[in-house]
Amino acid sequence: MMQQPSESIDNPQTSSVFRAWLVVMTTTLLFFYTFIQMNMLNSISSDLMHIFSLNARQLGTLSGAYFYGYFLLLFPAGLLLDRLSVRKIILIAMLLAAISMFTFSLSTHYYAAAISRFIAGACGAFSFLGSIRLASRWFPPKKMALVSGTVVAFAMLGGMVAQTPMELLSVLLGWRKAAIIFSVLGIIFFMLIALIVRDFPIGYQAAHAGDKDISVLGFRKSIRMVVFNRYNWFGGLYTTFMNLPIFLLGSLWGSMCLTQIDFLTKTQAATVDSMIFFGTLVGSPLVGWISDKLKLRVLPMVVGAIVSLVIILFVIYVLHLSFFTLIFLFFLLGLITSTQVLSYPAVTELNSTLVTSSAISIVSLLIMASAFICQPLFGWLMDLNWKHVFVQHAAVYSLQDFRTALWIMPIGFIASIVLALFIKETHCQRQVED
Repeated sequence: MMQQPSESIDNPQTSSVFRAWLVVMTTTLLFFYTFIQMNMLNSISSDLMHIFSLNARQLGTLSGAYFYGYFLLLFPAGLLLDRLSVRKIILIAMLLAAISMFTFSLSTHYYAAAISRFIAGACGAFSFLGSIRLASRWFPPKKMALVSGTVVAFAMLGGMVAQTPMELLSVLLGWRKAAIIFSVLGIIFFMLIALIVRDFPIGYQAAHAGDKDISVLGFRKSIRMVVFNRYNWFGGLYTTFMNLPIFLLGSLWGSMCLTQIDFLTKTQAATVDSMIFFGTLVGSPLVGWISDKLKLRVLPMVVGAIVSLVIILFVIYVLHLSFFTLIFLFFLLGLITSTQVLSYPAVTELNSTLVTSSAISIVSLLIMASAFICQPLFGWLMDLNWKHVFVQHAAVYSLQDFRTALWIMPIGFIASIVLALFIKETHCQRQVED
């Protein structure tokens, strides 16, 4: 059955603010969980390379399997979430994500592990879009930057859990048992979503009974509206490049870089990596709040890209940084790159409310495409001049190998500066009529 459109109520008197936050943040449990799955390989990369006899390129491909699934399902996910029950779709995705975690824990072959990663990624395609879809129903537009930032911040907790906690659990119990524990956590999340999440606040459908339904547009027209809106692509590419530290350092390569170049222990490296997620956790709602207060989207996006460029160049070229200095720099990198979340409210405001999920799916589509392109690309650049050095069956890389690959991020930040300048300033007001 066709759902009502996802336009927000400017003064949601029929539902308390607490209830709105509870529903949206409970929905975000799927985003939190899939962020654990997305980033967990960073903590267990050495174990996987040893067990499956992988080099850097193969490990990048295994990690990339998650993003292949995410990428392929993203646009269909947006179309489905615009038309069907968000609650039911999120429940199905949560259940399958928990099952995929369990099957990954049992994998004894490379391809079996890759298939589990692929399924987990396919489930993740519904996570952020589902949260933003419900947020657009439960909150007014003037709150969307704050809500979007908070949703992303909550997901960053999942990224942090995938670092030091995952590392410590793996050391204590082994990575397979750690994965089983997280599969049980997924089932608990499934039950919470079933109990709490609802598609609409009370009175929403009655209040919007006279509004247009997405069926009025037709399938092809709704797709054209999204695909041919250039701001969706500019915003998506901006967030794609600003998100590279999470995908390249937080998700996969950070621990290896820190242990082999800065000579940190695995636990120390996981702690430093987690600071990217902690910085993004703090920065996402903060940036959203500042943007809403200033009633500006583009200026903070430009400033964030410039400062991020300075930080990453410092990280790449200044040697012999202490453990605590690295903690500060990685936190700062996560904090400043949080301006990436502003593309979501900007894109929402530059599209009709009838195609909210489909428009946001373009942004997410580009982000996931960068993940399965850049992670293997990083590994390929690492292997380009590698001397084929192994220590205890694990590949060891030089400082120059890492520097060559890390330059993906400065190039991305430069591109972000340019892209942000091409995005129309909305001043936190919807620019497109339904």
